[in-house]
Amino acid sequence: YDMTKGESTNLGKPINSEKDDFAFSLNAEKNIGFLSTNRSGVDNIYLATPVCGVEVITVVTDAKTGKALANAKVAIVDEKKNVIATETSGANGEVAYYVECNKAYTIQASKDGYESNTFAVAASKGEARKVDAALNPIDVIVTEKEIVLNAIFFEFNKSNITQEGAFELDKLVQVLQNNKNMVILVKSHTDNRGSEAYNLRLSDARAKSTVQYILSKGISKEQISGKGMGETEPKVDCKETCSEEQHAQNRRSEFLIVKK
Repeated sequence: YDMTKGESTNLGKPINSEKDDFAFSLNAEKNIGFLSTNRSGVDNIYLATPVCGVEVITVVTDAKTGKALANAKVAIVDEKKNVIATETSGANGEVAYYVECNKAYTIQASKDGYESNTFAVAASKGEARKVDAALNPIDVIVTEKEIVLNAIFFEFNKSNITQEGAFELDKLVQVLQNNKNMVILVKSHTDNRGSEAYNLRLSDARAKSTVQYILSKGISKEQISGKGMGETEPKVDCKETCSEEQHAQNRRSEFLIVKK
């Protein structure tokens, strides 16, 4: 029984069964219910505790035009980053989920030709939530020599791809998917903290991490390779007087076109 809609609905197992489930009654004051069923082979009375549910409606649109986006991939994720479900938006750009009350969630939305993004869903005691998931069209500058993305910054002393970095790399994935003959060389750089040998190893790990992310999206290994440059080619040659911002600028990746 859906208390939010005031109507009976077969909820499937384990709530409903193929046996005789009947005589449901609800004590609204005590928030407790009962039903009769022979699902165990004999007639018994079962206790039913109401479950609070929230409808989360996501509408995926083009951030520039406001147009609804069909066939977008929409996932809902719980606070432990577990993906609860993934659906595809309809012609009106909508996807609806029913989730538990009093819990926060995150919507992850993506579509070919657009930057992926995440949207917070605040905890609710039962009120429906609407998420306006506006996605920005991918705008990539492709020159004769390189593909220009926003900076792929790395955290100090780490080689893992950050969430922000992943959004940018998804743009590169789109370019490579649309240009099957294009071949890219990823050059990864570090700042100048640490020894030259260590920074060379770290940059190589970052290059491999970047390439692996692209490959995980279905791009052929013939289309992309990586090389670590260490601290040999700083974007800002500040030597021993670098600020934190300058160090961050030097920890970067570049995407050179080897073949179009």
